Amino acid sequence: MSPSRIKISLTTLLLIFTLGLLVILLWQLRSLLITLMVSVVLAASISPVVNWAEKWHIPRWIATIITYLTLIGGLTGVVLLIGPTALDQIQRLIRQLPSYLETLRLIAEDLAARLIDTPPEFVRQFFDTQSLTTWGIRSTQQLVLRSYGLTRGLLGGVVTLILSIFISGYMVADSHSLIKSLVQLFPKPWDERLETQVMPISQRMGGYIRGRVLVSALLAVATSVGLSALGLGEFALGLGAIAGVTNLIPFLGPILGAVPALIVAVSQGGWLFLSVLILFVVIQNVETYVLDPLLVGSSVGVHPLYQLLSVIGGVQVLGIVGALIVPPWVAGGAALVENLYLKPKLRAEALGTPEAIGPNSTDGESSLAQHPTSSV
Repeated sequence: MSPSRIKISLTTLLLIFTLGLLVILLWQLRSLLITLMVSVVLAASISPVVNWAEKWHIPRWIATIITYLTLIGGLTGVVLLIGPTALDQIQRLIRQLPSYLETLRLIAEDLAARLIDTPPEFVRQFFDTQSLTTWGIRSTQQLVLRSYGLTRGLLGGVVTLILSIFISGYMVADSHSLIKSLVQLFPKPWDERLETQVMPISQRMGGYIRGRVLVSALLAVATSVGLSALGLGEFALGLGAIAGVTNLIPFLGPILGAVPALIVAVSQGGWLFLSVLILFVVIQNVETYVLDPLLVGSSVGVHPLYQLLSVIGGVQVLGIVGALIVPPWVAGGAALVENLYLKPKLRAEALGTPEAIGPNSTDGESSLAQHPTSSV
């Protein structure tokens, strides 16, 4: 029996070669791609304000400038007001972290000896304060350096942010003609279908980032006020800032934000530890059942597990920058998949037709209300 031969046509070889060149080109332009990704997220975040101003006959470019000046001014004021104090508290917390961990180790040794008669050496090996401190600091440094290297230094990061603001401002100010020029590259009727998806995608991306940032800011304030009231005013601002930043991460974020405060509290007494634990439990429940449905909303349409995976993947590839910009892109992609595939598929199944999707099918934004499982 003669062995089978694998035939590769010239067209296939040219396609593989072209894809390889495209991958190399995209890798060389990765900084530009990240700038564009950030720009799209920023544009989606401020577009509702600009659209609202346009209804009052304010030119889009003026509304865009006013919106950015207001945001930059407010953010600068907040940073100048509480930034130095929070940074100083975080630095002092890092310096005192070994002593807090040592106190926690002693408590763990005493508790283990009382409950299961475990020798102290076992607890010391499991709870090496020096190794835990070194690991935590090194992991944070690697995460920052990954973003630092991706933007080619601090100056490169500042330039990338400035470019992203300018590009996103242009995207919002001239969005109508920009969208027209992009969708006309596709054949009919896909150009019209894709044009109708711009608004849902923008709402998903902007809604996600606005909701997450606003919820995290509120929780940072609540955490700082609560810890100060419980007697941890020495580190309240710093711990609140940590809790606010980590809260951007679904599932794991609230736990990561609570750990530093609990470590500080346990070293000062069991009742304080219990009070801080209750505080974070209450804050987390308020976020889950009040703030997230109210500010983020179910319209984002992304399951929390997908949010978590997008954050983890973004951190691994892009560092801190990835944790902020990848989830909104996943939310936008979910809107595209839902409107161009899932809803037409469910509509075709409901009508008993074999065609699931096609160029003549509509986006199905208002149809299939009887199929709530169509969300991604």
